[in-house]
Amino acid sequence: MDLGICVASHVGDVGYVVRAEELGYTHAWLADSQMLWSDCYATLALAADRTSRINLGTGVAVSGTRPAPVNAASIATINALAPGRTFFGVGSGNTARRVMGLPPQRIKQFEEYLQLLAPLLKGEEADMPAENGAAIPIRHIMPDKGFVNFDDPIPLYISGFGPRSLGLAGKYGDGAVLALVGNPAAMASVWHMMQEGARSVGREIGPNGEYYTTALTTMVVLDDGEAVDSPRVKAESGAMAMAAVHYAYDQYRNFGHQPPNALAGIWEDYTKLLESYPAQRRHQRIHAGHNCWVLEEEEQFLTPEVLTASSMIGNKDELIEQLHAMQAAGLNQVMILPNFDTRFDVLERVAADILPNV
Repeated sequence: MDLGICVASHVGDVGYVVRAEELGYTHAWLADSQMLWSDCYATLALAADRTSRINLGTGVAVSGTRPAPVNAASIATINALAPGRTFFGVGSGNTARRVMGLPPQRIKQFEEYLQLLAPLLKGEEADMPAENGAAIPIRHIMPDKGFVNFDDPIPLYISGFGPRSLGLAGKYGDGAVLALVGNPAAMASVWHMMQEGARSVGREIGPNGEYYTTALTTMVVLDDGEAVDSPRVKAESGAMAMAAVHYAYDQYRNFGHQPPNALAGIWEDYTKLLESYPAQRRHQRIHAGHNCWVLEEEEQFLTPEVLTASSMIGNKDELIEQLHAMQAAGLNQVMILPNFDTRFDVLERVAADILPNV
């Protein structure tokens, strides 16, 4: 099992990636959200210059904010700086677009994007749709002299949560970025959906092959006798927990989806709080503090059920056992995204207690 870090891209925080490499983390996934954080490619360039071993890439880039040729050229530029250790993660924009008041790309648009992107990531020619419906052949026409690097492969990892997006991950990706999968049966279901997509284009993928799967979460190693909702746990994983609540609210207000059972105890008070904000700017308020910190007025929602729904919280032996079970079910990596203010504490604790055992 690999352990990586997901990073809220910050051009002044490259030392966090450097320290992760020193401690033995395998991947650094730099998040892409224009109205939340620094530009992920500027941050990746700085990280590439200061590291030599850790794999670097987008975690994940957003299909609906940059055209496919722009994303392809951008990550190929990083590949010129970090040859052989660059990857490209992409999703349809559940946060990056919503914080602008826009929906994520629909599945049809996302698939069209992936069809264009996949060959471009290899330096090959692709057909870009024109406004008149015609196809325009495009490719990077100056790939030599160090501008970009397509010689070293850039793995394509596609973010998927539902059956259709997971199908696209199997159809077009070299791997998939997943939500935290709670048990082997759930992971088997995820594999089934990805394999269905792969078979639709004559591919065969499976847990024992080269197809690479990663789950996003965070991790808190409990001290002896420590509660799962202790102040330290909240300070290290509360932002991840609230990001999951933000996502559930977006699903509720846009599609009428009911929240997960873990949120039942807070849902009425939480929705009442958000609906007290003006509808015209509510999209900004929903994601305030996103995956960095918890607003004071949202601290009340960090119940044990909410905290444990999206994070790995347990003592050392429990977490190691959970990781081994996930690996046996076909998960290759867990990437952790702690609260911003406690990120180094989490990085060090997980490296000391967990990394040597997985």
